[in-house]
Amino acid sequence: MGVETRQTNFNNADGLSEAFKGADALALISMPFVGAKRQKAHKNAIDAAKAAGVKQIIYTSLVNADDETNPSVEKKDHIYTENYIKEVGLDYQFMRNSQYAEAMVTNYFTYVKMGTPLTNSQGDGLMAYISRKDCAKAVAYALHRSGEFTRKVWDINGPELMTITQFIEIGNESTGNNLTFQNVTDEENYQIWDAMGVPRTTDGVFLEDSEAPFSSDGMVTFAQAIREGKMDIFTDDFKKLTGDDPITVKYMFDHNEDFQIGARHSKDD
Repeated sequence: MGVETRQTNFNNADGLSEAFKGADALALISMPFVGAKRQKAHKNAIDAAKAAGVKQIIYTSLVNADDETNPSVEKKDHIYTENYIKEVGLDYQFMRNSQYAEAMVTNYFTYVKMGTPLTNSQGDGLMAYISRKDCAKAVAYALHRSGEFTRKVWDINGPELMTITQFIEIGNESTGNNLTFQNVTDEENYQIWDAMGVPRTTDGVFLEDSEAPFSSDGMVTFAQAIREGKMDIFTDDFKKLTGDDPITVKYMFDHNEDFQIGARHSKDD
């Protein structure tokens, strides 16, 4: 399998088709912003792939993206992108990823430093937390095996469903900390992120070196979706695709220096 690296900008349609020329399959990694800007960037990439003769797109989507009752604002962009890929007639593999475990590992240590309970509004909802490393691995295998699958949807989950309380307990056992969980309302959750300098949308300004480099609209509605049972999808698709078991939450806490979310700022124009 030949690998070639090309640099381009999905926000600018000019030059995209040339960058994609000669590719049979294309991995489209969802952009790190939410709403119309992300949808436009994805549309630019899909249109360019079609024009360049790409046959299949492997797209990193979101668990339960096609559920109309899922309140997550994140899923709107993902189902838009999935539907547009179908609309233009391209073959596809949709990688519907569960929540990145690294986000919650980082969140865990943020609250340890603050000396307060980890606080959000996801209640006792279940999530099969998956490492970003495994999500990347799944994409690599989907590309490598693109000739074997057509119009395929994969649910890329971690090895077990758990509540946030269980997630925290694993972290405590690994690190020796004694963090607890406190459930709050969605509005109280927004206020917490406001106080931490996290913008409501990805068009906002991120606090320099923020340990939560996301938008609160995305995180609060995601917590709501977990609480309402919209994210408790669990399959063995990762193992079917890669032949390996996904990384456990315990392993990530035991090696937490390798499983953190880095800073991200509004430099994606």
